[in-house]
Amino acid sequence: MQSKIFQLQSGITSKKLVVCAVSCEVTYQGKAETSLAKGDRLIIIKPDGTILIHQPEGNNPINYMKSGTEYTIKWEPPNVVLNAVHIKNSEKLNIIMDQIYFLNSSNLTDAEKIKLSGNEKDMSNMIYANPSIVEHGLIPVNREEQTKYGFIDVLCTDKNNYLVVIECKRFKADLAAVSQLRRYVEKIKTSKGITSVRGILVAPAITSNAMAMLKDWGFNFILIEPPKFKEHIKKTQTKIDEY
Repeated sequence: MQSKIFQLQSGITSKKLVVCAVSCEVTYQGKAETSLAKGDRLIIIKPDGTILIHQPEGNNPINYMKSGTEYTIKWEPPNVVLNAVHIKNSEKLNIIMDQIYFLNSSNLTDAEKIKLSGNEKDMSNMIYANPSIVEHGLIPVNREEQTKYGFIDVLCTDKNNYLVVIECKRFKADLAAVSQLRRYVEKIKTSKGITSVRGILVAPAITSNAMAMLKDWGFNFILIEPPKFKEHIKKTQTKIDEY
């Protein structure tokens, strides 16, 4: 047990990623006070001080504290006591471990940021490059034109030389999306000093009440799926009946 205590202390001190499976009980003091009776848990301590305590099932930690947490370890036979304190947030975790099933500490590096495909920017890029997928005769004028209410996804002119505001939503469009489109249309009318401005909402689906509101304001809805850059993977995957 003492060798594992040394490894735990060394991993935390040297700011490694520490992962251990233990039998423990946990108490927490902070925004609330909680206690967790003895059970098997997975404990993850990250190099920035973040601690996550997971039960064997589920994806959310049962306890956690954010980066900046500081640690002390004590050997109180037959238990290992890990105290975690976040001074700024006035939080404390007390973990009493009576068994350590496994413990690993490693130096890991990851400077990458997650990249989201098929988002609203991808939709607006797709439409700006090929506006005919929304309506024949559209000519792109600008992308992400700024207004006091936010950025218009795509601004075009139609075959009658009317300005067209296109608002993209990657999920089902709702009342808020229609209201947002209306604000953009009204703002363009005011800023350009014109009245001939159309509004088009683009999304893979729309709620019934949003469609009713859209028609009341004289706007249009066009059903377009967001671009799926990984779609070819699905097409090339072997189907179960092909085995």
